[in-house]
Amino acid sequence: MKKLFGGLSFSWGRLILFAVICGVYTGITTLLPFARDTSIQDISISFEWWILFAILIIVNSESPLDSALKTFVFFLISQPLVYLVQVPFHAEGFGVFRYYPNWFRWTLLTFPMAFVGYYMRKDKWWGLLILAPMLAFLGYHYMGFLREAISFFPNHLLSAIFCTASLLLYPLGIFRNRKLRLAGLALSLLILLFFSVLGLRGAGSNAYETDLLLSGGETAGTEFDDSWSVSLEDEGFGTVSIRHEDAIDSFLVHASLTKTGRTRLILRSPAGESYVYAVEIQRHSYEIQRLTPSPEKR
Repeated sequence: MKKLFGGLSFSWGRLILFAVICGVYTGITTLLPFARDTSIQDISISFEWWILFAILIIVNSESPLDSALKTFVFFLISQPLVYLVQVPFHAEGFGVFRYYPNWFRWTLLTFPMAFVGYYMRKDKWWGLLILAPMLAFLGYHYMGFLREAISFFPNHLLSAIFCTASLLLYPLGIFRNRKLRLAGLALSLLILLFFSVLGLRGAGSNAYETDLLLSGGETAGTEFDDSWSVSLEDEGFGTVSIRHEDAIDSFLVHASLTKTGRTRLILRSPAGESYVYAVEIQRHSYEIQRLTPSPEKR
């Protein structure tokens, strides 16, 4: 750990190669269907891994200016590559770069943050003050992943574990002073406790809310109203209900989904006829297909 946090040699050549590898790898993860809504793809969306990369560059730099320049160049190279890798495979082509401006703003901020961050190496009390905002930001990420893991288990569980490990590792790896390490570790534990409470309190509140069927629609295959009943074959996927939408003056099957995977939706008429649909649920989308060409009788 001592070598990792201060014993690495980040020459400009190695830094550029590292930036290219990180950017290309991240871009590839966005193209993997099996990685959607999992910890594998989180590196392309959130900051936890990029915080690690930045800290490693900062603590292995030779001066505040060296830290600022290398961190800035690392992000300046890696972030556009994430989108460039996607261009040949994305429906929007170069239009995918519309997501880059936010990351570019963060790239600009890395220069002053890395300049100041270098002083964590001085092993003084102010080093912990510099690290504290990064720990809090990481704790916020942990809370989001914890909620996702609870609601859509096991999605993002590995990211929650990674954030936990990082929070405990950084004070121990960056500082050499025993009192600073203990104070940093205590701060990380408090952050974990605080965001764990918030995460557990908010678990389930981030369900995927959507409408699965429209009365009289092509997929539904029939008109229904609130005298009908609807259910999921596996209730572990969430809840469904029939609602009236005033804006279109029609009935809908509304779903509050808390699990990804495949199940069946069953729509029943007052006369006992059943319509069965296969539903494949993802974190922010779904596919539904009618299985019964004609209604089944109970």
